[in-house]
Amino acid sequence: MINLRDIRYLRIGTADLESSIRYATDIIGLQLVAREGKSAYFRSHKTDIRGDTRDHSLVLFEGDPNDQTIGLELLDPRGFDAVGAQLENAGREVHLGTREECDSRRTKALIATKDPSGNKIEIVCRPYHSGTRYFPSRDAGITHFSHIGLYTTDAVRDTKFWTELCNARVSDWLGDSPFLRIDTTHHSIVLFPSNRIGIHHVNHQVEDLDDVMKSYYFLKEKNVKIVHGPGRHPISTAIMVYFEGPDKLTYEYSCGVKHVMPEEEATYRPRQFSLEAYNACMWGSRSYELSQAAKAHPNELRAVV
Repeated sequence: MINLRDIRYLRIGTADLESSIRYATDIIGLQLVAREGKSAYFRSHKTDIRGDTRDHSLVLFEGDPNDQTIGLELLDPRGFDAVGAQLENAGREVHLGTREECDSRRTKALIATKDPSGNKIEIVCRPYHSGTRYFPSRDAGITHFSHIGLYTTDAVRDTKFWTELCNARVSDWLGDSPFLRIDTTHHSIVLFPSNRIGIHHVNHQVEDLDDVMKSYYFLKEKNVKIVHGPGRHPISTAIMVYFEGPDKLTYEYSCGVKHVMPEEEATYRPRQFSLEAYNACMWGSRSYELSQAAKAHPNELRAVV
C-alpha cells in the first residue's frame, strides 16, 4: 500500500496567468511567493513554527485550464523506492521525475502517474519547507489548503484505487460520491461521478464562521459568482461558501470540519447520505451548479436542489 500523508500541492493551468494571479491574491487571499517563467507559486499554510511552512500549496501556470495535477506527499520517504513497483503492479503508468521536474515542484523526488479516470497525480518525497511564514495578501482568515473535489468516470473503481492501492479511507457517501480521508480530516478528496475528469473544487480552511461570512460579503461586493452557500454540510459539519474563480474553477472557504481521530478508526463506519437538498446544506442554501444541472436533467437531479 502507498501510504500518503496529505495533498501537498495543486498545479493548475490557466488561460490568463496575470488575471489568475490577481484573483489568487486579491480575491482568495493567497500569498504569491515566487514567479518562474510562466508559473506562479502560492502559499496558504499558517503554522506555529516558521520552519514548518510549506514552500507552496498551489502553482498556476500559463496553459490549458484542463491541465491539472494533484501533488501527494508520501508519509515515509523510506517507502519511495517501492512506490513505482506498487503502481506498475496495479497497472498504472509510472514516470520518475527528472531533476528539472523535481526542482519545479520543490521536492527531492517524485513519481508521476494517473488515477484510473485519468487524473494526473504526482507522489512526492521530501517536499521543501520554508523558513518564511505565510503572509496573506488579504485578511481572509485562511489557515491552510485542505481538500479537493475530483471528477471521476467510475466512482467505485476509483475508490478502490484510493483505498486499496493507497491508504485513503471512506468517511461517508453523499449519493454515489465518496468522501475520502487521508489523515484525520473528514475528507481530503471527494469523488464526483461525471463524464469528465479534473478538479471539481479547491478548498481552503479558514479560522471560523466570521471568516466565512466576511468573505461571503466581500465576494458579493466584488461581483464574484457565489456557487453555493453560505451553508453547512451535515456530512462533515463544515460551514462553507463556494465561489467561481478563473477558468470557471470553483473555490471554497470552510471551517469546522469533522475529524476522525486515530482512536476512532477501529469502530468508525461510513454513513450513507441521500441526494436530498438538506443533505447538501442543513441551512437550506442551494447549489448554483446543481440548480443549472437540474434544469437540463429535471428527472435526475430534482431531489438535490
